[in-house]
Amino acid sequence: MSSYKIMIVEDDVNIGDMLEEVLKLESYEVTRAYSGTEALMLLEKGRPDLILLDLMLPGLSGEELITKFNGILTIVLSAKSDIDSKISLLKKGACDYVTKPFELSELLARIEAHLRLMKENSYQSQPLDEGVIKAGEIMLDTNLMSVTIGDSEVSLTRTESAILNILMLNPNRPIGRSTILDRISESTPDCTERSLKQHICNIRKKLQQIDNIDHIEAIYGIGFQFHES
Repeated sequence: MSSYKIMIVEDDVNIGDMLEEVLKLESYEVTRAYSGTEALMLLEKGRPDLILLDLMLPGLSGEELITKFNGILTIVLSAKSDIDSKISLLKKGACDYVTKPFELSELLARIEAHLRLMKENSYQSQPLDEGVIKAGEIMLDTNLMSVTIGDSEVSLTRTESAILNILMLNPNRPIGRSTILDRISESTPDCTERSLKQHICNIRKKLQQIDNIDHIEAIYGIGFQFHES
């Protein structure tokens, strides 16, 4: 039986009821929010494994809301089918985009695929002590601002350490530029979209100094993706 928790953020009662019924039949735990404000209130009580997000919400829109989900898997459900809308939401942090109307069987398959990948990644990328994360043979210490591979170690700047931390916590998953900037904004407010590219370049060079492997891939039109090998 599934122990995954899914939040439905949808103001259309009929669509929400349909999704809830189908998800419960698949043994998912389901919570409902009918507005962006209600979704944020529910997040304070507990973090779901995945969010199904409608864009056209009363008050806080789905576009505004998605940047506040802090890395939670989010599948956008929208009638907007243009490529610019899809790219924009993926850059802001969505892991997938499903156009309405959709087949329930396809949506369920997408949900299952993303949760399976999340489970696999949870074993690949594991926090150790506070401020220390390990992915494969790569270990990042955000307190010492250093990264270690085997017996080799290289120092990072505060901004480089914050960026690499976000990428390593989400291995094999594209992370949008705006998502990276949003998540590191409190600790490194000096980083801008223009300087982010240079910081990524510096991280790649430093990792290659001690491993000879390019662990960070640039995903055209979206952002960057970390690979442990």
